Formats: sequence, C-alpha cells, structure tokens
Amino acid sequence: MADASHGTPGTTIEFGSPNELVDEFENPGIPPHRPRLADRDPRAEKRAERQVALLFTISVIGTVLFFVGYFFIPLNDTIERLRLQNLTLGLGTAFAMLGIGVGIVHWAKTLMPDHEVTEDRHDIRPESDRQDAEQMVNDILEESGIKRRPLIRNTLLGAVLLAPLPAIAIFRDLGPLPGNVLKETLWDTGVRLTRDPSGTPIRASDVTIGSAFHVIPEGLNEVEDMLEEKAKAVVLLMRLDPNDLNPSPGREDWGYDGIVAYSKICTHVGCPVALYEQHTHHLLCPCHQSTFDVEQEAKVIFGPAARPLPQLPIEVDDEGYLVASSDFQEPVGPSFWERG
Repeated sequence: MADASHGTPGTTIEFGSPNELVDEFENPGIPPHRPRLADRDPRAEKRAERQVALLFTISVIGTVLFFVGYFFIPLNDTIERLRLQNLTLGLGTAFAMLGIGVGIVHWAKTLMPDHEVTEDRHDIRPESDRQDAEQMVNDILEESGIKRRPLIRNTLLGAVLLAPLPAIAIFRDLGPLPGNVLKETLWDTGVRLTRDPSGTPIRASDVTIGSAFHVIPEGLNEVEDMLEEKAKAVVLLMRLDPNDLNPSPGREDWGYDGIVAYSKICTHVGCPVALYEQHTHHLLCPCHQSTFDVEQEAKVIFGPAARPLPQLPIEVDDEGYLVASSDFQEPVGPSFWERG
C-alpha cells in the first residue's frame, strides 16, 4: 500500500515510490459451495435420475407420435382429418424436442457436479495435446455420471437417435429425388435442330457466318406440358469462320464447318442468354451481364457466371440437316446443378 501523510487542509500528501505499490484488493476466492438436495440425499438423487429418464422417454414418445400422425393418418378431403394430422405432428415434434431439451438441462442442474474450480494458466505443450484432450473427455464423462447411470444413458440414446427422424421424414416428403433429370435433356444422337418456335428443321446451308438461331429439339412443340424440358434444351446456333474457333482436344468434331451450338441457359442463375454480337462473337446474358466468348468455347470473360455455357455436339445427316451427335456432356443451367 502506498505510504501517505495525512494532515490538515493544504498539507501536501506524499506517496511512496511506484515500485512500492501492491494490489489494493485481495483475491476473494471462490464462494463456499452450497450442496444441492441431490448431493445430500440419495433418495433425491435417485428421484432426479428417474425424472431425467422420464423426460428422455417423453422425447421418444413424441417422436413415435409424430410418425403415427405422419404415416397412419392419411389425408382425405375432410378438414377434420387435416386438423388431426397437424395436431399429431405438432404435439409429436413439441414433445420430442421439449423432452430431450428439458431433460438435459435438468440432468446438468441436479446431477452433474456444480463445483466451481480455478486453475493457473499454463503453457500448452504440443506433444501432450492428445493426452490432455483425452483426459478432458474422460473427466467430462466421469463428471456427467453417464457411465454409472445406465438408465439416463439408455433413454438419452433413444431420444437422440429418434429426434432427427421427423425432420428427415419432412424433407423426404418434399418430393421424389431428381435422379438424372437435371443432367439430361431431350437432345440425343440424330435429333434434328429446329427453329424456335416454328419447329422447322435447319440445314447447314441455312446458317451463314454472323447469323444466330434460337433452336429446340425436333418435335418439342408438338408435345404438351414440355415447358420444363424446353427450358433445359433451348440452344443458340451460330456460324463463325472455322479459323476463329479454338476447340480443345476431344471437341474438334463438336461443330460442323464453323457451326457451333451452345446452351441458351446462363450458368449464373438460369436466365436466357439471348444476345449475340457477331463482330466480337460474344454471347451476352442481359439479366446480369455475364459475357461468353464463342471463339473460346463460350468461356466466361465477364460477369458473375461461374463456368462456360455447355456445348451441344452437332453434325449433319444424309439430308443436309443439322442434328445432335449426343446430349450435352455436362449439366445445363446454374452452376449449383453441376457435378453433384
């Protein structure tokens, strides 16, 4: 404590050297531990254990109730059946979540050790990290009492294993899995390229340098309810000087005499790539300004698109009409569809 002289008003007070200063307040330490009822009375401890197990069991029952409502109360045209199923699903989910949540809190409050401890900070030695972590896990298991309380352990396992199942069932009910729907279109070997929307087949001689055609598979307009398939299959057809194209190895035969075809669906968010600039050979998506260079296999040169437009391999049949050599070799549309 700094030394000071106390005097009458006006008297100068002199403090000691800063090197002589010490802590003004002493460490009060940890407050004394107050035992809980379960710490003092074995019967109270056993009662708390049964209460925790009961809460976990309620969680299990809630999960079962959810599945009963989900699978065994089929919906019909009556509002009463719909209300009954909603009530069962809601109560089941509530009991499943509430039981496991309150059970864990009650377990921690009544049975797990509540002693406050302090320890000095020490340097962590890298070679002993694994041993320290293992010891911490063992201490947690020992303090939780899960090893010596099989009733709590077994009911907790049941609640934890069953609780996620309602969420899985709900997500599964969103609809059938897409399978290969996002990776396949109506294009196939020998399918003719036709004008959109007239459906007129296109000869190679019809496509002049600098021209561009909006193309769909032959017969698409004759089928009802095919808007989804059309959205995936629409193509832009262009003709360049063959010397301006730079096909990568393996794609040399994907075009015909400078005629190339690329998906019209932007790889950003699926907007239509509707603009073609014949002098620069650039394709532009007007929605977010993604720009693709046809001379470089529709490589992205500007904008938010993440990958080039997929190319449709084409050839000419015996009658001189342009046909597809195969389907697209990669998924069309936004990039989050790609390579799942």
